[in-house]
Amino acid sequence: MRPQARLQAAIEILDQVIEAAAHQGAAADTLVQRYFQTRRYAGSKDRAAVRELVYGAIRFTAERPYSGRAALIGWLESEAPDQLALFDGSAHAPSPVEPFETRARAILAPLWLEPAMRARFGEGFEAEARALTARAPLDLRVAPGADMDEVAAELGAVPVPGLPRALRLAEPRPLERHPLFEAGAVEVQDAGSQHVVAFAAARAGETVIDLCAGAGGKTLGLVADMCGEGRLIASDTDRTRLQAMGPRLMRARCDAVVEPRLLNPGREREALADLEGAADLVLVDAPCSGTGTWRRNPELRWRLTADRLARLTHVQARLIDLGAWLLKPGGRLVYAVCSVLAEEGTDQAQAAAARLGFALSGSRALTPLSDGYDGFFVARLDKPGETWLS
Repeated sequence: MRPQARLQAAIEILDQVIEAAAHQGAAADTLVQRYFQTRRYAGSKDRAAVRELVYGAIRFTAERPYSGRAALIGWLESEAPDQLALFDGSAHAPSPVEPFETRARAILAPLWLEPAMRARFGEGFEAEARALTARAPLDLRVAPGADMDEVAAELGAVPVPGLPRALRLAEPRPLERHPLFEAGAVEVQDAGSQHVVAFAAARAGETVIDLCAGAGGKTLGLVADMCGEGRLIASDTDRTRLQAMGPRLMRARCDAVVEPRLLNPGREREALADLEGAADLVLVDAPCSGTGTWRRNPELRWRLTADRLARLTHVQARLIDLGAWLLKPGGRLVYAVCSVLAEEGTDQAQAAAARLGFALSGSRALTPLSDGYDGFFVARLDKPGETWLS
């Protein structure tokens, strides 16, 4: 592809991303893959170059742009103005840039959300917001049976301070066919997610419920901390994600320990009735805005609305109450969201403690700027009853 054609391809993909963001459609990564599936003539360098253009434009502005062309022109004017000369109207090239046509502006956070984020971060808002959309490293969780030093040397990775089984690669690379991945020695998992698992502190012999298990990333960490002893129920309302857990459990040799359980939305108690008051630990890794993962999914800024955030906080409160119902006296509920917003973090945990009569015994907020992780909030709520020995 000529450089001009790469620009036009980026514009076409960005148009699709903008449309998908407006209607909760496919993710940007999926749209990029689909685009090139029907354009076999594009080589690996072409695909990499177009992807760079697409994500550069997405990261540039937090407000959903008028068009893909407006997004790309705005970003290029700011970061690579020499490339605007390639908008020359030649074959497969964008038409020339007009002086007064619409351009995207550099915006760090959605305008409607900026007051809440400024209240959350204060004078550090701009630095935190930039860190939230910077490129993310690739973090790995090393299985207990694998040698950390050997894995690190093999992959050229470095340890993540404070997490005993976490490694980090400065540059992302495909690992799906690497022998270490196929053998279950490593799993891709952000260090923030690993911190949530460590905060939960699952123990051997416990009954543990991963209430919103998804594809099982945190489930695998909980199993490792339990040393394969006890009972772990991994539940979710998303059949596709829950099914994706199976191969991961088999690769990690945990399929005999974990009990996947599909739930019906709004009728979760029916499927979990046998576990009422039985759990030592319930992890509620709740659906959330994803504001803490903007550096991995920057187009999420174009998808989030005030109405959607309000619906999410309602779901979070309902799931916390469900988790509390599953706990035995003296059990602990660990609530986590990959969000940096107080509405989903501190406010939600404090409201739950007051509503349920639980003790809020600890919490932590993580951000890319302060911790080098995705943004997370995690809190522990203790149910009254027998004291859990810590």
